[in-house]
Amino acid sequence: MSGIAVSAAPGRGSTGRRRRGRGSWWGVVRSWLAGVAVVAGLVVPLSVATTAAAQTGTFAYVTNADSDNVSVIDTATNTVITTIPVGDRPQGVAVTPDGSRVYVANAGSDNVSVIDTATNTVVDTIPVGDGPGSLAITPDGSRVYVTNIDSDSVSVIDTATNTVITTVPVGDRPRGVAVTPDGSRVYVANSNAGSVSVIDTATNTVVDTIVFGPFVFPFALAVTPDGSRVYLAHGLLRGPGSVSVIDTATNTVVDTIPVGGGPFGVAVTPDGSRVYVANAGSDNVSVIDTATNTVTTTVPVGDSPFGVAVTPDGSRVYVANTGPDNVSVIGTATNTVTTTVPVGDSPFGVAIGTVAAERTPTRLTLRLEKKKGKDALEALGTGGRNGLTLNARLTAEGRSLAGKPIDFTTDSLSLCTDTTDSSGKATCKVPRKQDNDTCYTATFAGDDTYEPATATICRKHDRSGQPSELEDSKALSVIPGLALTPAART
Repeated sequence: MSGIAVSAAPGRGSTGRRRRGRGSWWGVVRSWLAGVAVVAGLVVPLSVATTAAAQTGTFAYVTNADSDNVSVIDTATNTVITTIPVGDRPQGVAVTPDGSRVYVANAGSDNVSVIDTATNTVVDTIPVGDGPGSLAITPDGSRVYVTNIDSDSVSVIDTATNTVITTVPVGDRPRGVAVTPDGSRVYVANSNAGSVSVIDTATNTVVDTIVFGPFVFPFALAVTPDGSRVYLAHGLLRGPGSVSVIDTATNTVVDTIPVGGGPFGVAVTPDGSRVYVANAGSDNVSVIDTATNTVTTTVPVGDSPFGVAVTPDGSRVYVANTGPDNVSVIGTATNTVTTTVPVGDSPFGVAIGTVAAERTPTRLTLRLEKKKGKDALEALGTGGRNGLTLNARLTAEGRSLAGKPIDFTTDSLSLCTDTTDSSGKATCKVPRKQDNDTCYTATFAGDDTYEPATATICRKHDRSGQPSELEDSKALSVIPGLALTPAART
């Protein structure tokens, strides 16, 4: 899934507990941002998840720091379809590229919750470092990088086993984290160190450190889709903020852009043309044109916006407003707020992903056109006048599938493509000059509703001259899109 952005999290204080009383958590965050140490927060009982059937589509996942849960917004209707209890004080959130899992950093309980998006339930909990704040997932979905604010490190999670495979030491109080599109580098914003650590994912070691100096307070960052730039937000709540542009080829700052106060959320559009920066101190979002690195407009949103994320099609931006407990939805065509969605208590992080529907298995059969007597032998050799005719039929659960493209190929040659008719049949005329041992394959690539399928037949025949016939069982595989092709019967 594209358009994912994760906001950095405020750290946990020395007590590890939160004070009771609405708004105390946010007051502590403001104090830290003014240069005062974080002391405490708020304790709220776990909420109960509402019952919801598995759904498909594009969803925004919003962490609610003071109600210890995640609101799931259906972006088609901009309504909350369910609320999922997670750990203590959830902050950062990220969705796997295939949309199957959501990872949530729970700053208060020092762990990461794993949500199954098909059922919207927590299926695993992973212990990490002290005060996990933000997360980023590699493009192949194999690793999750989690910043541990209070232990100055990054935990690396293997998503196949949901275990921490290594811990990488970084700078003081790491918050924001982002992975390059090729998955080779991870950038970590060290807020108290005034620096950015660059991690090589092949070795999981810090290979470079970009130093800004004291009183810079780097907080959140995002990488452009082409991987050439990192946009880093920094600054205190009380005062103007800035976004530094880092050239990833040299890891040097090539530009600095003034934005609003307390910029703590950054997201880049899928086409890389704009950067949206949530300014918690000035209650607005700065829109940066990446061609000129200038702010082209400022969008007023709710009080204290932190998390920000862009939909995969780039049409909307979702902003988590910590103060009024809601999410502003910005239409990118006009850069205005089109709707506001109420969520849980103190929404902080937001990430967007697409949950795909389960596809129906398909079955594809393939036959050679039958000939009688001498004609059959000629058709199978190089001397047949009319060549060969391949007949494929595509079905799903016994029903014929019409209007589906079938590709006909040999081992090394693309023959033709035909669309199935009302009976699920597709036909391909094959030139007569083919080797006697040639095998032909018919393939249905699959789509959003139906799984792929393939069938192969070889030009072998029995003494009667009748070619063999082969059909594929439904496309069963562990990996979606991989069809199993049986061997030809002789």
